[in-house]
Amino acid sequence: MIAVLSDTHSDSGHELAGRARDAVESADLVVHAGDFTSETALDAFHDAADTLFAVHGNADSPAVCDRLPTARTFDVEGVTVALTHRQQGGEMGLSLFGRERDADLVVSGHTHAPTVAETADAVLLNPGSHADPRGNPVAHAELYPMDGGVRGEVRTRDGGVLREFRVEGR
Repeated sequence: MIAVLSDTHSDSGHELAGRARDAVESADLVVHAGDFTSETALDAFHDAADTLFAVHGNADSPAVCDRLPTARTFDVEGVTVALTHRQQGGEMGLSLFGRERDADLVVSGHTHAPTVAETADAVLLNPGSHADPRGNPVAHAELYPMDGGVRGEVRTRDGGVLREFRVEGR
């Protein structure tokens, strides 16, 4: 399983609780779309996750920004994933960001709103925030391998499913 999170905004640690904590602790891979805020939070994720793929966000300290890229692209379960904190231009900007990287899935954060949008180019996933929802549901995403891609769920802290989706690899 792959746990996908964003927007921790913490000075004291990873702030994981409930289903998000369980997901990170059992995941083969943790993906974080930025805004840890502090090195303490980033280090807590490194300690909690077997493998962490992350980018920095606009609220991250200079020390966090020095340790993480602005964007990254990786393959998992036959799916090419493009990861960023935010991209100018909203959904169109994220879609173009994914197209430039030949991505099947674009993961972003910044808005704190859990969303899934299917475009002609890629599935756009914002897992929301597991710790600082700012008026949105407290959320994260989980990806499960399937033949030729992944099955995804956006989940609340208590484990409820907000949205289900699929991403096919090319």
